[in-house]
Amino acid sequence: GGAVKQGMFKLGDKIEINPGLKINDKYFKIKSEILGLMSGSEKIKDANPGGSVAILTNLDPSIVKSDSLTGNIVSLDGKSPEIFYDLKLEPNLLKRVVGSKEDLNVEPIKKNENLVLNVNSAVTIGEVIEVTKKGIIVRLRIPVCANYGDRVAISRMVGNRWRLIGVGPIIN
Repeated sequence: GGAVKQGMFKLGDKIEINPGLKINDKYFKIKSEILGLMSGSEKIKDANPGGSVAILTNLDPSIVKSDSLTGNIVSLDGKSPEIFYDLKLEPNLLKRVVGSKEDLNVEPIKKNENLVLNVNSAVTIGEVIEVTKKGIIVRLRIPVCANYGDRVAISRMVGNRWRLIGVGPIIN
């Protein structure tokens, strides 16, 4: 289940789920077919952007139920956004750390720092491997499926909690 961001899904559409299922240390895309669509308790024939939708497939329920696909993107077969193992971001840092009791200024992002990144519906942790004037490159522990230009929320560990410090688009 989730929300349709763009396009339309119909009964019988061939779909793929990315980055997919993790087996050992690799991710494998999952292909399936839409057998049913639901919005709330109502069966629907197609799903457009706006509101939540459940997609019924022929996937083994144990794969879906274990939350191992949380944050994945469902797209029509062959239309999936790119899968990123590293993200190049152009961060726009906030002046102050969000949610801390003290009035803390946001320090610049540093090489080798771990960050939590929210990309679409996915949450991943990444290590900053490069810092340049234009942006940062972050090596992800869990890959994400996204488009260039998608905005990413950036959080860092402040005290013993992850706190929002900025946002920025994915760049080339």
